[in-house]
Amino acid sequence: MHALLLSGTPLASQIRQHVHLFISEMQHNGLRTPGLAVIRVGNDPASAVYVRNKKKACAQASIHSIEHHLDESISSQALESLIDALNADETIDGILLQLPLPAHLNSRMLLHRIDPAKDVDGFHPYNIGRLALRDPYLRPCTPRGIMYLLYSYQQKVKGQHAVIVGASNIVGRPMALELLLAGATVTICHRFTKHLEHHVSEAQLLVVATGKPGLIPGQWIADNTTVIDVGIHRDAAGKLHGDIDCEPESLERFAAITPVPGGVGPLTVAMLLVNTVEANCYRQNIQAPTLPRFAP
Repeated sequence: MHALLLSGTPLASQIRQHVHLFISEMQHNGLRTPGLAVIRVGNDPASAVYVRNKKKACAQASIHSIEHHLDESISSQALESLIDALNADETIDGILLQLPLPAHLNSRMLLHRIDPAKDVDGFHPYNIGRLALRDPYLRPCTPRGIMYLLYSYQQKVKGQHAVIVGASNIVGRPMALELLLAGATVTICHRFTKHLEHHVSEAQLLVVATGKPGLIPGQWIADNTTVIDVGIHRDAAGKLHGDIDCEPESLERFAAITPVPGGVGPLTVAMLLVNTVEANCYRQNIQAPTLPRFAP
């Protein structure tokens, strides 16, 4: 029996359509269309692809998006001034600062400068703090997308032992907070963790987000585990791989696994759209839409 394939692609498509219909109703009622500003610095090829995909998704969902593509040599002061201007712009509900930034720019300081009410990436300390206190506001997109994926495919979370490999501020740490909020018992592993194989083998729900291709061998993972592979890497032949080195026979043992690509990635972008709409609703003091659990 093969593992259930947790594809995010059909769910993301349904979310875009749901957001489009909600915005169409907003416009019919004379409410302002949600607006997203994306800031991209330099010419990193991967960033260019990510931003293009986000703009395409915004267009499909009827979100107004603008891109500020800045020269790699831009000063911190100039970038701060742009963020301040977008914070004050009433037509902009979400501000996304595309990472990575050039080395001379302080990513943390710049992310903190974004108004928390427009922080649709969910990275600001205010939003992480709200999540930690079990009172979420704008939630980090990848962990939120993973939770949506798990619930949509009816994977058990409450009471499960969830192991996260990777403790980044973008995925690992907020993922732990989301899983705690959902009632899981959470273990976080990182580069200083000893006996990593043991921790991985104990997981009933495994989330791997290390940025290291093939770091976790499939044979470490126990039978009937739900496996979420967040990593995506292109090898010399152009083939995409995740953070898990998953031999075909493992697919006979796992309960479920995300594909690479097409698993977590589409839902990360979809949750950016949801966050932007929610930010718009909060700022207009109207009821934010409830995101339905679509059947995959």
